[in-house]
Amino acid sequence: MIRKYFVLILFILTSNSIWASFIYVPMSHDNQKSHLKAYGIVYYSLQAGLKSKWLLNYDGGAFLIENNKIVEKECKIRGVSYQIISDAKAQLILEEISSPSSNQDAVTLEKAPKIAVYSPKDKMPWDDAVTMVLTYAEIPFDVIYDKEVLEDKLLLYEWLHLHHEDFTGQYGRFYGAFRTAPWYLEGKKNAEKLAKELGYSKVSEEKLAVSKKIRDYVIGGGFMFAMCSATDSFDIALSADGVDIAEAMFDGDGTDINYQSKIDFNKTFAFKDFQLIRSPTVYEFSSIDMTNKRKIPKTSDYFSLVEFSAKWDPVPTMLTQNHTTLVKGFMGQTTSFNRNTIKSNVLVLGENKVNREARYIHGTKGKGMFTFYGGHDPEDYTHRVGDPKTELDLHPTSPGYRLILNNILFPAAKKKKQKT
Repeated sequence: MIRKYFVLILFILTSNSIWASFIYVPMSHDNQKSHLKAYGIVYYSLQAGLKSKWLLNYDGGAFLIENNKIVEKECKIRGVSYQIISDAKAQLILEEISSPSSNQDAVTLEKAPKIAVYSPKDKMPWDDAVTMVLTYAEIPFDVIYDKEVLEDKLLLYEWLHLHHEDFTGQYGRFYGAFRTAPWYLEGKKNAEKLAKELGYSKVSEEKLAVSKKIRDYVIGGGFMFAMCSATDSFDIALSADGVDIAEAMFDGDGTDINYQSKIDFNKTFAFKDFQLIRSPTVYEFSSIDMTNKRKIPKTSDYFSLVEFSAKWDPVPTMLTQNHTTLVKGFMGQTTSFNRNTIKSNVLVLGENKVNREARYIHGTKGKGMFTFYGGHDPEDYTHRVGDPKTELDLHPTSPGYRLILNNILFPAAKKKKQKT
């Protein structure tokens, strides 16, 4: 009889030790069939108040989520690969990761960041990869634009994405090829109308005011992510504060004489020592972008992700989590960044060493952080005006789009004390 009770107690203890208590979401190439939607599952879990961990450099940057039937159901509905693992198995994984000899770490994700996407109301489907991937991953966001930014509505959000935008007030420098196109004329008309409604005589002045508000948002602790022309045009606008760099066809009057000499690189986030392009018919802002200097065929256009120390540099490690270290290149108005124009305190996260170009960079400004990602659409190589939007159902494991979604989650990470 005593032996029977002993066996029963042992069975109960053993059963408790293998009781499923975590949802494990793998993110490696072979084990995850929908990497992009997996980020939406993690965001959904954080919204529900569940505990989650991001396992850096482990199984492609896997996630460990507190077990919940609702989350498990969502994984099934959204087609995300997952496993139910025991508390004991989870502890074994965490112990392996914590080993000083491994370049891995487990970061606690605390709260789903509130997201704003800066985008005009008349945007086209090909305008913004971030809006597309957030929608695909089922991550909620609000669309805001100049009026909301100038009214300090940014303070309601932890994370901001800058739409494919021209913050210099030169209408994307589409003048040379598209100045008679109906969409260009309509966009110019709408921008001028909005600037007047907001109390500015010129679009360039209004865009500068918006740029300053975004700058202050980041300095105050916000997270900013920008792609394509929103990267360099933002810094150029800040550097040209008080200097007229827009030709008459853009703002109705001429530029300042010798305006290049008046550019203040101390005001920028990421870039320095760049030369502005003066001709209004050239589809380029400055020497920051490498688009016209690239001599890389499409078949060999890749960039590599830089490896960082997970335990000592968790932020860049989070931003570079992927199931591959080699990512397909893709074009944009601003495709990549000239290494000579990047400030020394800015981290290069992704690069093409052969062409000496940076594709993905990150830095801090005040209490906040910014990330710039060159190119327009990670799964549309050339992405010409008028092209149909990318169907992400065809690219559920896209490494290029994963980099965008890394930026969504890292503001949710529990802040670590600085190591000394």
